[in-house]
Amino acid sequence: MIVYTVHETAIIDDGAKIGAGSRIWHWTHVCGGAVIGENCSLGQNVFVGNKVVIGNNVKIQNNVSIYDNITIGDNVFCGPSMVFTNVYNPRSAISRKAEYRDTIVEDGVTFGANSTIICGITIGCNAFIGAGTVVNRNVKPFALIVGNPGRQIGWMSLFGEQLDLPLSGDATITCSNTDQRYKLTGDTLSLLP
Repeated sequence: MIVYTVHETAIIDDGAKIGAGSRIWHWTHVCGGAVIGENCSLGQNVFVGNKVVIGNNVKIQNNVSIYDNITIGDNVFCGPSMVFTNVYNPRSAISRKAEYRDTIVEDGVTFGANSTIICGITIGCNAFIGAGTVVNRNVKPFALIVGNPGRQIGWMSLFGEQLDLPLSGDATITCSNTDQRYKLTGDTLSLLP
């Protein structure tokens, strides 16, 4: 029994696992080995490879490609036309399927439109990747990354607002929107209980 919504133009290959409440929109292709959680939204013209795991409540906007060896946590937002790679040095004439690199996206990450994620890295929980950014190294939790190549320019709250903190040091701040408290220790930001 199907407990998710699929547009008539979408292609869902046999074997794909899709959680309850998820919605698959126009001209999207989900390969047979993919695992997609509950309450996800895959916009128009999305591609999801065979060796992909997507958590719950993930929003994937139009024209996003998620190739093999990508793991995405819960509550992740993938902006329009952003892309994940899985081969570091592709050549058309050379098969490198045995060289795919794993990319891990932890819970709560936001990817801005047209951002590109180079394979083989981890994006820490609740990080925020600005539109058009090219990320080629690991990203710390709550980090705000922009540019090409991406560099950290600040910290983001769970609410999605930049926190008034230095990149490193020792400080505590309260989010004015949610009253949640954050602690900066060295170059690591954490949410206080």
